[in-house]
Amino acid sequence: MGTHDSTPLTTDQLTTARLTEAWRAMGVHEGMALMVHSSLSSLGPVEGGAAAVVASLRAAVGPTGTVAVPAFTTSIVCDPHPEHTGVPTPGVAERRAAVPLFHPGMPSPMGAIAEALRTLPESRRSPHPQASVAAVGAQAERITARQSLGDAVGRESPFGVLHDLDASVLLIGVGHNRNTFLHYAESLTPDPRLKLRRFPMAVAGERVWIETTDVGNDNDTHFPPVGREFEEQASIREVLVGSAPCRLLPVRALIPFAVRRFTELLAADGAGV
Repeated sequence: MGTHDSTPLTTDQLTTARLTEAWRAMGVHEGMALMVHSSLSSLGPVEGGAAAVVASLRAAVGPTGTVAVPAFTTSIVCDPHPEHTGVPTPGVAERRAAVPLFHPGMPSPMGAIAEALRTLPESRRSPHPQASVAAVGAQAERITARQSLGDAVGRESPFGVLHDLDASVLLIGVGHNRNTFLHYAESLTPDPRLKLRRFPMAVAGERVWIETTDVGNDNDTHFPPVGREFEEQASIREVLVGSAPCRLLPVRALIPFAVRRFTELLAADGAGV
């Protein structure tokens, strides 16, 4: 079935049990490691809300599986004046001083489903001040154990571990512009686009600002078409769960495809400069 064929799995009121059936019908299975990017509102009415969606995902992967979500805080723990260099003016210094330090309990603006998982008592969270990942399940500790400050979505990150675990990406009502594994893929190319991360941290009891590079933002340039190309090549089905278009993508197949296509596209971008 082609990528753009939408097969409805359930049209009745969504419950935890119906959602679990839907994820299982899509290919989610016992023991799977799953990275979920989601929009709760896209599903339509869900009995129990975001907590029910999380419960359904956990039920679908079972006690030996793991569910991970982005718990990013890029818009919270960041430099309010990235354009200001040199010694800060009093106003700039005051606003920078007001930026909070990251801590494991910090809320994330990544959506209701991600927050419902992050706030579970058994949830684990990786330590990056801007690009943390939360996870529950059998491999949660391993996935969130470490994360490099630079290249925060690359090999030395939860995304690298998820790749090694043969994880899948579940997109619930969102597109490939929300698929962080495409950032992971770009980080593996010879000449990735880069951006500067800047955030405060406590180092040896002192508040300091850390500056490091990471793979840059795509701004809907290459991610959507590369994602669609992969879906066509891999015969990925788009399935309607409630009113949400959903796709399940195997990471180990996605990454080499995306690395090759990004390498080609970024080289063409550079040739056109």
